[in-house]
Amino acid sequence: MAKIIRVAGPLVEASGMRGSKMYEVVRVGDEGLIGEIIRIRGDIASIQVYEDTTGIKPGEPVEGTGRSLSVELAPGLLKSIYDGIQRPLELIKKEAGYFITRGIFVQPVDKNKKWNFKPVKKEGAIVTGGDIIGEVQETKVITHKIMVPPKIKNAKIENIYEGKYKVEDTICVVKDERGEEIELSMLQIWPVRRPRPYKAKLDCSVPLVTGQRIFDTFFPLAKGGTAAIPGGFGTGKTVSQHQLAKWADSEIVVYVGCGERGNEMTEVLEEFPHLEDVRNKLPLMERTILIANTSNMPVAAREASIYTGITLAEYYRDMGYNAALMADSTSRWAEAMREISGRLEEMPGEEGYPAYLASRLAEFYERAGRVVCLGSDERIGSCTIIGAVSPPGGDFSEPVTQNTLRVTRVFWALDAKLADRRHFPAINWLTSYSLYVDDLAEWFSKNVAEDWIELRANAMRILQKEAELQEIVQLVGPDALPDREKIILDVARMIREDFLQQNAFHEVDTYCSLEKQYLMLKIILSFYDAALAALSRGMEPEEIRNLDVIDDIAKMKYYPNEKFREEYERIMNKIEKSLGG
Repeated sequence: MAKIIRVAGPLVEASGMRGSKMYEVVRVGDEGLIGEIIRIRGDIASIQVYEDTTGIKPGEPVEGTGRSLSVELAPGLLKSIYDGIQRPLELIKKEAGYFITRGIFVQPVDKNKKWNFKPVKKEGAIVTGGDIIGEVQETKVITHKIMVPPKIKNAKIENIYEGKYKVEDTICVVKDERGEEIELSMLQIWPVRRPRPYKAKLDCSVPLVTGQRIFDTFFPLAKGGTAAIPGGFGTGKTVSQHQLAKWADSEIVVYVGCGERGNEMTEVLEEFPHLEDVRNKLPLMERTILIANTSNMPVAAREASIYTGITLAEYYRDMGYNAALMADSTSRWAEAMREISGRLEEMPGEEGYPAYLASRLAEFYERAGRVVCLGSDERIGSCTIIGAVSPPGGDFSEPVTQNTLRVTRVFWALDAKLADRRHFPAINWLTSYSLYVDDLAEWFSKNVAEDWIELRANAMRILQKEAELQEIVQLVGPDALPDREKIILDVARMIREDFLQQNAFHEVDTYCSLEKQYLMLKIILSFYDAALAALSRGMEPEEIRNLDVIDDIAKMKYYPNEKFREEYERIMNKIEKSLGG
């Protein structure tokens, strides 16, 4: 019998563990706490325990389970709220009250509920790993595709049953190449640290439309892409993540609150069930999974929460859906790794983080992608990862931010100065970037407007010119500038305040369609061109600054998306009358 010999916070060492495997899940102590083996030396294993170890003492037993940390994949995942190791928090509350009892185990998926299974394959059909054999209406919005497990190759369906079944019931019997019969159910178990397989990875050439102007127009993210949102305390990381979760055009949303403050996670848990999906007028939770691992929960489970989230997102990607994972925040995950590494007495890297920090971050973000799913039919799915980073003091040179930037292709830099000025989202347009702009240019040209990229480039040039002029203004004042530069400053202010600034809590401005974004930017740049032309005809900058149409431009963001085309025509006519000559 294996026994505990040492306890150091969430790290427990046990002797008598010969024959155990790395990353095997074990039950620790008399209470059977869940832990995972992270180091083996001889017959001594180091175990990170996912629960509070208070009161655990040497001599208590340790029992192996023979399997690695895994998640259960079946109908019933959506609308659920889990902790970092896929324990359903709502069911725990019913069973144990408001505090998670140590050693408690509740089934992640309801094993007693019956689902209506509809086969899409017939008896005698040949199936392989990833093939869809049937469907279950999981929520009003999402149809759950029941897939053949990846390891099965060229198997013949002997029997397939239509009707209402529990997730562990046999719904299909197949005979593999060796003539062995395999019973299939609606439940799959998958180890969280192993990426789910796919046929091929595709280029990221379709944007993830978020309805947020600074993201979609200036720094777009592709479906299957990776993005980082670093920012100091109070800059709006969490609200930005909420906006992306609410409005991004992904079919599945997995939101991971990793080490965040309890009050922030409470806001998410209370708000999401009441949010309405703009596309189908049903609750957003119909296509959402929430994973909560707050800062007062055991530190070891933070690392697991990230892997649990990405595995759930990959599962729905394999069905052919576009899934988006919001990880808030990966800094807390890195801090958990640092703490465990310190207790293992490993050689520390930069700022005390483990030397393998960069490779762990890369492994996580590499699981994003737009892929051709496994199976004989052609299915394309995507998994997009958006990770918030919380650098101490807003210092972007710290290791977690720097290592994240090496592997992500979109950098949305939150700026404390913009947040102090109440400019939200507080994304700094001069330091942020997107490496997907060229990949997405063709899509925007075909689906929105041919001059989309040109307008974006012109707007960026004006903002960059404003930054140069501000240095001169601080030295000699705005009155010393030539008239043309004064117009540039006025139009740059329009872009900043009337376009980039967006109110997440306004019922209209919270979401902006691509068409409206394009028309808004076209109005501002048309005003710029008309103002320069009027200036050349002798009109004074002060006259231009006092035009009524400027107020119309300032208010245009509050016009509904579906009626904005009429507003666009009205403002453009007014610009023509005011500055047309």
